[in-house]
Amino acid sequence: MTLPLLSFPSSSQNQRVNGFEVPGDEHSRIFSTTLLPDVQEFETLIFAAYRRIFNEQQLLSSHRDRFLESQLRSNQISVREFVRGLLLSESFRRLNYECSNNYRFVDMCVQRVLGRQIYDQRETLAWSIVLATEGIQGFVDALLGSEEYISNFGEDTVPYQRRRILPQQTMGELPFERMPRYGSDHLEKLTALGNNYASTSDGLLLGDGLPPEGLRKVGAAITVAGAIVLTSGLLAVFLSWFGWIKI
Repeated sequence: MTLPLLSFPSSSQNQRVNGFEVPGDEHSRIFSTTLLPDVQEFETLIFAAYRRIFNEQQLLSSHRDRFLESQLRSNQISVREFVRGLLLSESFRRLNYECSNNYRFVDMCVQRVLGRQIYDQRETLAWSIVLATEGIQGFVDALLGSEEYISNFGEDTVPYQRRRILPQQTMGELPFERMPRYGSDHLEKLTALGNNYASTSDGLLLGDGLPPEGLRKVGAAITVAGAIVLTSGLLAVFLSWFGWIKI
């Protein structure tokens, strides 16, 4: 028997309030097939769907699903079904689900699918129960079939971050793309496997700010070789002035 979704309070977040501001650069652009886009605009809509689900860090050509794209272009599936296919793809599972715990995966999916932040820990727990009992497919079906998704995006609109603007702020909230795809627990697992992420930002410098010894030796050898070549060239030019050699 399928467990019902655990109830959670809907706190008064910004996206639950009607806005009257004039759309600008801080607002999310809306992509929908109801606007009857031309070929170029359709490609932009598809790219926007990939960017929403995979985020900018994972926009690789190897993650594209040409079959799903073909079905969307020929109106065989809706935008909502296209988003469902991306969420259930092997790439999304590997890059987002397998490297995260259930709580973090729920947070990411609510951001990318419903276009808002999690209300509180009770909502995270509620969706985590659905994920644990029904798997990824049941969880994705519950998100895309929720009244919140249908009322805000319907069948034809790519999900977007809703109401980033607050009247008390000069700038909007940060895009959800800024959220890392895995948390500190996964980083600890990678460190336990022998990966060292404690070095400086460039990954080549030691604690004293110097490159590794091997790299320094290679640099010294290149410098000496360059000096020898330059000296030989100058000597040849000097000897050619006196006619002793011809260049």
